[in-house]
Amino acid sequence: MSVSVRVPTILRTYTDDAAQVTARGATLAEILDDLEANHPGIRARILDDNGKVRRFVNVYVGDEDVRFEKGLQTEVAEGAQVSIIPAVAGGC
Repeated sequence: MSVSVRVPTILRTYTDDAAQVTARGATLAEILDDLEANHPGIRARILDDNGKVRRFVNVYVGDEDVRFEKGLQTEVAEGAQVSIIPAVAGGC
């Protein structure tokens, strides 16, 4: 299954500056494997050393945060949008 992946500015060095790329897979884990195969190094910026989504990275399939779904085993439908969003901190 082919899906669209929105890539944040900070990770675009891995995608030749593309804001959106396509990836294939039926689960988020498969999507990330395909991303890594086509854009080496990107998975290490999304997943920690234990293979879980990094604490300060949010991943959505459609409008659903995968942390509240099945994590990396979240199913991804054909044509779905996957968004990778780094957390932003700040304030005064």
